[in-house]
Amino acid sequence: MSRIVLKAILGFVMRVLYRPKVEGMERIPATGPVILAGNHVTFIDSLFLSLVVKRPVYFIGKDEYVTGKGVKGRLMAWFFTSAGMIPVDRDGGHGGVAALMTGRRILEEGSVFGIYPEGTRSPDGRLYRGRTGIARLTLMTGAPVVPFAMIGTDKVQPGGKGRPHIAPVTVRFGEPLDFSRYDGMDRDRYVLRAVTDEVMSDVMELSGQEYVDIYATKARAA
Repeated sequence: MSRIVLKAILGFVMRVLYRPKVEGMERIPATGPVILAGNHVTFIDSLFLSLVVKRPVYFIGKDEYVTGKGVKGRLMAWFFTSAGMIPVDRDGGHGGVAALMTGRRILEEGSVFGIYPEGTRSPDGRLYRGRTGIARLTLMTGAPVVPFAMIGTDKVQPGGKGRPHIAPVTVRFGEPLDFSRYDGMDRDRYVLRAVTDEVMSDVMELSGQEYVDIYATKARAA
């Protein structure tokens, strides 16, 4: 119920203010598990994605977003969980495994799982090398991958912080990718890299971003 209320109210406001353009929505399967994999340029990407996709979309998020104290903490927890975020302690020693298993559970329940293969927001607007968690998920569950691109959200919230600005936003979806040809090969690191690179290649084509073949975390640290 809280998801419906949030989407109805916030969705109306954002449609009026931003008039997001959606391309290729028909490429998202109407039923069954599906992975939405795209670029990540600012904090509000997940919000726009959840609002334009007709089916509920679930994401992994830092548990610190829902553990705040007081009225503000409770409001933040309600907002993020209503938007589809599932909190996971990603900073712990087993954070990556926990996130992977959570994504697997969502897909095995027949739901839509949103993921940013870069692992973090782009530090400079370019598209960075994808991490192979996306490949593990599709090979373990058989779920198709629908690549997508967020275009213009970096103008809405430059740097991922501060008050949002009014700017045109486009959410573009590509053709579903089927990796059943690699069935049973989810532990082969060469296959995992090949699958991930294929997904990122489609994201790059959809977004028009310059591609950088290093991890975004390494670029951010540098």
